[in-house]
Amino acid sequence: MSIEIKKKEGESVNALIYRFTKKTQQSGVLREAKKRRYHKREVPRIKRRLSALHRAKKREQFLKDKKSGLI
Repeated sequence: MSIEIKKKEGESVNALIYRFTKKTQQSGVLREAKKRRYHKREVPRIKRRLSALHRAKKREQFLKDKKSGLI
């Protein structure tokens, strides 16, 4: 998805930049890049489940310690 712009004879730098930005917007390169910017891969179901079990166990331990006065 590369965009190639060549300077035309007698074309100013500003016009070249304008053509380039116009071409990138029309091609959707920036939109696609922004869409993928914060994409995170999906965590496997088993790993999420184990993490939830670990959190529940830690929470239980915390409440037990709080009730007994250790915290």
